[in-house]
Amino acid sequence: MEETLLLKKSSENKGVETSKIGVLLQQLKKLSLMAGPMVVVTVSQYLLQVVSLMMVGHLGQLSLSGVALATSFADVTGFSILTGMAGALETLCGQSFGAEQFHKLGNYTSCAIISLILSCFPISILWMFMDKLLILLGQDHAISLVAGKYCLWLIPALFGFAVLQALVRYFQTQNLIFPMLLSSVVVLVLHIPICWVLVFVLGLGQDGAALSIAISYWLSAILLGVYVKYSRACHKTKIVLGTNALRTIKEFFLLAIPSALMVCLEWWSFELLIILAGLLPNPELETSVLSICLNICTLHYFIPYGVGAAVSTRVSNELGAGNPQAARDAVYSVIFLAFIEAIVLSSLLFCFRHVLGLAFSNEMEVVNSVAKIVPLLCLSVSVDSLLGVLCGVARGSGWQKIGALTNLVSYYAVGLPVAILLGFGLSLNGKGLWIGILTGSTLQTSILACITAFTNWEKQASLATERISEHDEGDFLAHNGFA
Repeated sequence: MEETLLLKKSSENKGVETSKIGVLLQQLKKLSLMAGPMVVVTVSQYLLQVVSLMMVGHLGQLSLSGVALATSFADVTGFSILTGMAGALETLCGQSFGAEQFHKLGNYTSCAIISLILSCFPISILWMFMDKLLILLGQDHAISLVAGKYCLWLIPALFGFAVLQALVRYFQTQNLIFPMLLSSVVVLVLHIPICWVLVFVLGLGQDGAALSIAISYWLSAILLGVYVKYSRACHKTKIVLGTNALRTIKEFFLLAIPSALMVCLEWWSFELLIILAGLLPNPELETSVLSICLNICTLHYFIPYGVGAAVSTRVSNELGAGNPQAARDAVYSVIFLAFIEAIVLSSLLFCFRHVLGLAFSNEMEVVNSVAKIVPLLCLSVSVDSLLGVLCGVARGSGWQKIGALTNLVSYYAVGLPVAILLGFGLSLNGKGLWIGILTGSTLQTSILACITAFTNWEKQASLATERISEHDEGDFLAHNGFA
């Protein structure tokens, strides 16, 4: 009798374990199907600026230097801010979709489009005086003039980017990946001849390169907008721009501001790292090596960012639907996926460390220096793999304020001071700077990992319900023309 009970209990335990594995595998499948296309979408949008920069590179060193400087400035002061602000929709739209409050997606997206466009005006004013600001900061006069003019032509791209970022989050939170994938790839393919014609055929030079980016961003936004208008898939969540959208502006900005800080504080710290490298004893070598490492990290980050976007949608949808267990399973699955990706990528980088620098430079001194710093780069890639998905969990759960505070402490109270101490105080130069920023990334990842591990997901589901239920009746009436 006792043996029978033990066998029965053992069988039940095995069944539970098998069931758990099955659930995790199912979550992994859902995440992978969404993460892969999201990586393509993100990379395609990023390559628009890269293609333009490559075209400008054939115009001469002055044009290339000016556009490279302008691109960095524009990313820091404009595109990063808009990207961060749009992250608020991953919480608001994702949880609303999960709760089947479909009308709220249109309201939130409309509010985001209007808010992001309004945010473009002060950024545009800053860009108008960029050449003077760069000269004031001690940059080369000729390069600053080229950069300033390039940013003027880039202003239309800023507005197109604002609309596009809101629409991307709108589609992402509904798991409508194919329209984004198709439009982003088509626009990237079209961008190459458009940029070539503007730069070389019409003789607009670097100004044409900036204009081509604006055309491509707006074309992407228009294609997605047409899909929203005419597709049945978006009928329940239709976007109607109007005064009703402003009813949610307070709710949007309460998440958009910390969301922007969450992105920008990390982004800016890496830009400061390059500036600090220029103050080292051998600035050309150190700046080149750190720039190569930063480019590799940036290219790699699109993978965990895409996976993070997928888990953000899964978590926000499940919390909105009141399924805390499913949200928890999605988190466990994505962390497992991040570990696998980290091991594979870091192993590849380490194996090819002696030839990695040749992809960026023919100078053997640079190549050898890159090989020496690759072990640290492997650690950075591993940390970024986890960090990218944990940030996705944070956006899906609505933890943007926690994320912003974590970034502030990790990078500015710890990471950068350690970088300055090691790089300058202990004369470790570029390696010391990178160790410092790696320390900041590791601390940020550790904090977010602890918060995630000790999260009460039942409580998070309740908070999501409260968030999407607030003023819901008024929103519904306004959406249907009764208020």
